[in-house]
Amino acid sequence: MKAIILAGGSGTRLWPLSRGKYPKQFLKLVGQSQSLFQMAVVRCCVLCDISDIYVLTIADYEFIIKLQIEELGYHTDSIHIIIEPQPKNTLPAIYNAVMVIRDNCGDADVVVVTSDHLIQRAEDFYKKIEDGRKLTNNYILIFGIKPTAPDTGFGYINPGKAIESGYEVAEFKEKPDTETATEYLQKGYYWNSGMLLFNTAVFEQEVKLQAPEVYEAFELPTIGEAFETTPNISVDYGVLEKTNKVAVLPLDILWDDLGSFSAFVDTFADRRDYDDNITFGNEILIDSSRNLIIPKKDKIYALLGVNDVIVVDQDDALLICNKANSKDVKQIVKELKSRKDSRADYHSTEYRPWGSFTILENGEFYKIKRLTVLPGKQLSYQMHYHRSEHWIVVIGTATVVADDKENLLMSNESAFIPAGTKHRLCNDGKIVLEVIEVQSGQYLGEDDVVRLEDDYNRVRR
Repeated sequence: MKAIILAGGSGTRLWPLSRGKYPKQFLKLVGQSQSLFQMAVVRCCVLCDISDIYVLTIADYEFIIKLQIEELGYHTDSIHIIIEPQPKNTLPAIYNAVMVIRDNCGDADVVVVTSDHLIQRAEDFYKKIEDGRKLTNNYILIFGIKPTAPDTGFGYINPGKAIESGYEVAEFKEKPDTETATEYLQKGYYWNSGMLLFNTAVFEQEVKLQAPEVYEAFELPTIGEAFETTPNISVDYGVLEKTNKVAVLPLDILWDDLGSFSAFVDTFADRRDYDDNITFGNEILIDSSRNLIIPKKDKIYALLGVNDVIVVDQDDALLICNKANSKDVKQIVKELKSRKDSRADYHSTEYRPWGSFTILENGEFYKIKRLTVLPGKQLSYQMHYHRSEHWIVVIGTATVVADDKENLLMSNESAFIPAGTKHRLCNDGKIVLEVIEVQSGQYLGEDDVVRLEDDYNRVRR
């Protein structure tokens, strides 16, 4: 048994929680000790060994995935991370992974899951996979979720002829309006979860028959050429809606794809007060009902006479919208991108292979950051043309290398790095290192970094 985890999505409808460079699958939601991606890995480890998991992603997320794998206690080399040269939707991504699996170990049964779904009460999921494997020689199986409401944000599956543990698919339905979705519920349709189970030989054959352009693209000599040539197409459009070898396995689980903030209403139903407000902090709500407030720590939120509103507060951005418009939040991201505003893609905290940094203050000719360096990690050996840096150790012990001279700094000690100095910050200790970095200069952009040596293959000369 093999598992494919799709982990390349951007999650634009959950901005400002989710950003382009750190999307929703890597977030740890309120009250959760693991990210959605980590939960997906843990679920897959119930089904197969960690070495049988293949994560599909883009280059921007590779180090985040490795850090989160390490947090789970696994070595990053124990899992397969497949980097897509460019995003071409789910069919090329999945087919690429299928080809890698077949090259590694021959034909196998494969379960495909997404990294941004919240699944609770997963026992039925595991059982349905076990039952479904009896059908993988004849069908590509898709998992259907019994709808709890006439949701217009999901595709629907019309079940046809009953087969062992499921049904042949009579037809797929696109995202409907509310009236049509209500009709689908009455007729016993299922939500399309996007999760699949199949045998690699059957899947390859169906790609060859139903999506020959994709099949032929991956016959080219390199993956780069394959992704350059293949059409941009989903597995639903490319294969599932065309083949007569597709069946649906109904799931009895608590499931949500967290596609918008309206989904949080069901996910965090236990946080509801008597007026159906969902809150997480020190809120004062007077004559207000059916609101969702995702707060910034230790901040008071007072609502008076407000109904059906979503408030999401972050260090660098505040979202206020009506619940009815929550699925249109991606329009804000689109507007930010048109303004070339970095807040479309970046949080005030940015993650790096060695840890993270948080921007505390940003002036015209200075910037103040808090650097968090994980034990055993180090920044690249680098230099800057336009800025100098002053490092002040807050927690831990720092090894500072400047022009090949090494110095050890303890808490409350500091070092000054003039512009043009080759330098590196290392944490050789056993605890997390925290450093306040004060940058000053005429240009403070992140692209003023010349990497001379790097543990993470990011050298740029």
